[in-house]
Amino acid sequence: MSAGSDLDLGFVHRHVVGANPAAPALLLLHGTGGDENDLVPLGARIAPGSSLLSPRGKVRENGMPRFFRRLSEGVFDLDDLTARTHELADFVTQARAAYSLAKPYAVGFSNGANIAAALLLLRPEVLAGAVLMRATLPLTPSPLPALAGVPVLILSGADDPLVTPDQRDALARVLTEAGAEVTALTFDAGHGLTPRDISAASQWLSVSAAPSADRR
Repeated sequence: MSAGSDLDLGFVHRHVVGANPAAPALLLLHGTGGDENDLVPLGARIAPGSSLLSPRGKVRENGMPRFFRRLSEGVFDLDDLTARTHELADFVTQARAAYSLAKPYAVGFSNGANIAAALLLLRPEVLAGAVLMRATLPLTPSPLPALAGVPVLILSGADDPLVTPDQRDALARVLTEAGAEVTALTFDAGHGLTPRDISAASQWLSVSAAPSADRR
């Protein structure tokens, strides 16, 4: 069963009630030009039976939804990124209470993966872990947060024209330095997702978000 934005929590969003109470809740964060519907099928594939929470980014770039502003390709507006990250974190907290959700695993693609990484670095208390698909390092806070034991999967494309090897390596390095349990995989792919990404995310979630994990 799913719901749209019947509840005014500050973001247009979809909530899908999971059929399996033991499955992890997922926070789905779309890429540039996506919306609250984009990653719902993906979430259902990689974590069958999970409750899904999928907000729409509030920023518009040439009419396309995003989660935060950028000044140019690959150059982020850090003030806007910081403010939008806290706004999204507050939405997640309110949505958890409204929908009785466990602490979610973020599953983000591109722009959505970047703000998911920012959530880990600025508001780590709102996430149980994250799957970051085609992500770069959005910012480096000082001091780094305490992410000990937080599982993170980074899925990159070897031929991604938007994320360089240095950028993806920097993301893995900073999260590792913060204490996260980082798994980084690079596939023979570009910026778009492939079946290998979906399979890897599903397998990783089945282990990292096992029912024995503490997702309070």
